[in-house]
Amino acid sequence: MEREKMSAKDVAKWFLAYNREMMNEGDAEYISNLKLQKLLYYAQGCFLALKGQALFGEPIVAWKHGPVVEDVYHQYKEYGASGIVFDEKFDFSSISSDTEAVLEEVYEVFGQYSAWKLRNMTHNETPWKSTKQNSVIPAEVIRNYFLEEYVI
Repeated sequence: MEREKMSAKDVAKWFLAYNREMMNEGDAEYISNLKLQKLLYYAQGCFLALKGQALFGEPIVAWKHGPVVEDVYHQYKEYGASGIVFDEKFDFSSISSDTEAVLEEVYEVFGQYSAWKLRNMTHNETPWKSTKQNSVIPAEVIRNYFLEEYVI
């Protein structure tokens, strides 16, 4: 039985809520929309490579500044380049421990970088480079790239 996919907005809220927990421990800064977009891309790529299925169903589009989930971008665009202040309640128990383990790993590995470092990283990766600007990056291209480059 295939698990029910989360929405990209749910994954974004997980990153923002988890980051808030890390900020409370004094070990993080606010996440900007640009950085959030890159974390969504890396989470989707890692999940596709590790689990063989998408983490969320929304497409990732190749924008000028890298991969973007348009729905999530528009939800947080009012913040511009500033950090997103996330004050919603978030139920961490709503996510399976398997999924949360992947998200935590993505946060630990990629969350340490600035938004612009992540943007530049995506610009050097096949999924973004091989996709026409403003077109959907095929999930299969993301999966294959992550299998080759990130998941051992």
